[in-house]
Amino acid sequence: MSWLTKLQTRWKVNSLGQVVLILIVFACTGFTVLFIKQPLFEYWYPTGTKPLWASIAYWILIFPVYNVFLLFYGFLFGQFRFFWDFEKRFFYRIMSNFKK
Repeated sequence: MSWLTKLQTRWKVNSLGQVVLILIVFACTGFTVLFIKQPLFEYWYPTGTKPLWASIAYWILIFPVYNVFLLFYGFLFGQFRFFWDFEKRFFYRIMSNFKK
C-alpha cells in the first residue's frame, strides 16, 4: 500500500487525485505563510531590528491566518468541504484538550 493510498484511506477521500490536491493546498498555504513574513517585518521595521515581542506576536497571529489561507486555497482547488471538516475536527480537538 503506497503512502498516497494510506492518506486516501485516512482522509476518507474518493481518489488519489483528491489526495494530491489536498497536499497541494497544504503546500500553497505553507509557502504563503512563509512568504508573507519578510515583507510584513520589512514594512513595520525598515531598520531591520525587530523586537522580541514582534516575533512572538507573529507566531500567535499566524495560527488563525494559516487556517484562513487553508480554507481559501481549499476553495480555489475545489477541496473546501474537506478543509472545512478538517478545521472543525482540528478546533474540536484543541477545545476538548482545554476542557481536561
